[in-house]
Amino acid sequence: MKKFTLFLLILYLIIPVSVFAYSDYVIASGQNIGIELKSDNPIIVGSYNIDNYNILTDSDLKIGDKILKINDTEVFTAADVNQAIKNLSNDKVTITYERNDKEYQSTIKLHKEGNEYKTGLYIKDTIRGVATLTYIDVDNKTFGALGHEIIEKSTKSKFDMTTGAIYKSTVTSITRSEDGNPGEKNAQSDSSSIYGDVFENTTSGIFGAYTDDIPNAKMYKVATSDEIKLGEASILTVIDGNNVEEFDINIIKINENSNTKNILFEVTDEELLNKTGGIVQGMSGSPIIQGDNIIGAVNYVLVDKTDKGYGIFITNMLEEAEN
Repeated sequence: MKKFTLFLLILYLIIPVSVFAYSDYVIASGQNIGIELKSDNPIIVGSYNIDNYNILTDSDLKIGDKILKINDTEVFTAADVNQAIKNLSNDKVTITYERNDKEYQSTIKLHKEGNEYKTGLYIKDTIRGVATLTYIDVDNKTFGALGHEIIEKSTKSKFDMTTGAIYKSTVTSITRSEDGNPGEKNAQSDSSSIYGDVFENTTSGIFGAYTDDIPNAKMYKVATSDEIKLGEASILTVIDGNNVEEFDINIIKINENSNTKNILFEVTDEELLNKTGGIVQGMSGSPIIQGDNIIGAVNYVLVDKTDKGYGIFITNMLEEAEN
């Protein structure tokens, strides 16, 4: 019996146990933010014709490829690519690129646009947008926002970032949502007023270190999914200037089996419905509050019924941040 007990104890000690270090209480923000993410290499997002020649039609390159080198010159930004092309002495160039984590090369013939050789490629190394800051974990000085990944529109895939930042953003107007046509927050952002550094772009949101002064704001208890109730709740968001307001919603359904679409809700607040038509782009990340608990974050709108949307469990965001 002693040997059996000792064996169980040893097993208990060596089997890893998942322990998450996020705090039991966080600041539920609702603050409007600007976002900038940068890739480690420029990404092909499109092309245009030069003398009826299109590089994506007549070479192995595709939208979504990362450009690593022009001939033997490493390139890290779109400006690097343009400079490398300008330095060429002939119309042949070898492009080293990455696709699905594998490296390839393609030798192509350039065509002149005016007096200069051009690739005919649209390339991008930076992506910017507007969203809502979900939470600040005061103990860890970390943040989470958005509630879903940032997609590059042309490639329709998650933007592969290496660095990023969140910064001050002021809502200047609202383009109202209508069924079949979600609206958006129109905002003016100040990239010199940085709130934090983005470390991850994931399916559950963006996460990073909060580097600005921690605001003196109410702390909300982090609720687990079994503590969430159907019925009355609210969201925190900005629809004018920098003023975070609380608006009423009604939770219709809770889904434990989804990674991101966990909370189905409808907007019941007449003021929000009148001003926005329901959920608009830029509200993603707006914290969902029930009582004194933070339970999730708005992350999707139902396109055909814009007074309804989805939210992700706050615990899913916090656990993703820990990973």
